[in-house]
Amino acid sequence: MGFFSGLASLFSSNTGHSTEQAAEESIEYKGFAITPNPMNEGGQYRLSAIIEKEVNEVVLSHAFIRSDVIASRDDCIEMTIRKAKIAIDQMGESIFN
Repeated sequence: MGFFSGLASLFSSNTGHSTEQAAEESIEYKGFAITPNPMNEGGQYRLSAIIEKEVNEVVLSHAFIRSDVIASRDDCIEMTIRKAKIAIDQMGESIFN
């Protein structure tokens, strides 16, 4: 998880975003792994996740961050997964380009 910790720190440094809670468990969707990571912003949560897929023994990764903010952390996680699935359906592996 060192890579993800470093990635999370990029989004939290000097931006007012807090990553005080660890990322959620990954879910598998059409060969992609979606790991929700809601970003705490003043009591609300910004949709954020890491989307990964192994291709030719290389793990490709995409930071998925939306402008949406949700009051409930659980609702944010649910919406993050839903929107990440839509992005995967629309873009497939081109999400990594």
